[in-house]
Amino acid sequence: MGTGAITQYIDLAQVVLYLFWAFFAALVLYIRREDKREGYPLESERSAYVKVQGFPAMPQPKTFHLRDGTTRTAPRAEPPLGPIAAEPSAPWPGAPLEPTGNPMVDGVGPASYANRADVPDHTFEGHNRIVPLRVCPQHALDPKDASPLGMTVYGADSKPAGTVVDAWVDLTEPHVRYLELELTEDAGGRHVLLPVYFARIRRSPARVQVASILAHQFAGVPGLKQPDQVTLLEEDRICAYYGGGHLYAVPDRQEPFV
Repeated sequence: MGTGAITQYIDLAQVVLYLFWAFFAALVLYIRREDKREGYPLESERSAYVKVQGFPAMPQPKTFHLRDGTTRTAPRAEPPLGPIAAEPSAPWPGAPLEPTGNPMVDGVGPASYANRADVPDHTFEGHNRIVPLRVCPQHALDPKDASPLGMTVYGADSKPAGTVVDAWVDLTEPHVRYLELELTEDAGGRHVLLPVYFARIRRSPARVQVASILAHQFAGVPGLKQPDQVTLLEEDRICAYYGGGHLYAVPDRQEPFV
């Protein structure tokens, strides 16, 4: 027998290879179970008594102790969803849902949002993570870039919706997250946030262009409870509103391209 051989048919290298395969399979199984701590079990369209979790099964609940002294358990029992403002387009399970109300605020399709905590996200030091520049004088916009402050915001219909009056920055990953707009009287006249990823800032002519919603639809952007802070739930609802506009702002966007 050669060096490292255990028997005439198996050697140490084979044993190590088989152990690696077993370890890798167990690792994949563990990771697949852990990623089911959120979003499972799925809701069944056949019956409320059917538990849709697939293979492998969901892990046992685990309690996480957070830095602020609170705890979170996952997976956790989710409260039942209320009636969805949409109906299946066909009688079979898995059929696409067609909105029955205003999908941009009803949380349907691309306008869906998670039921996150209605509290602001915090930095490691315990401060609000996303704040407007007016309460954070140590931060400023890069003078090399076009400043959106004072620019007029135009909707997808090229009509003015308001003016940029402030920028909201992320203190943990220093960059602009939102633009704060003062809407025109036709659009409600209030202050709303615009996620910067939905905005195209132009130098010439100086303007902010938004392709997702029309000018008058800025009046329906979800607002803030406090003028100088945004909560996790408010962030999700605001982003969902603009995201939903890419499909629902005008009826033609729901039609096929071909």
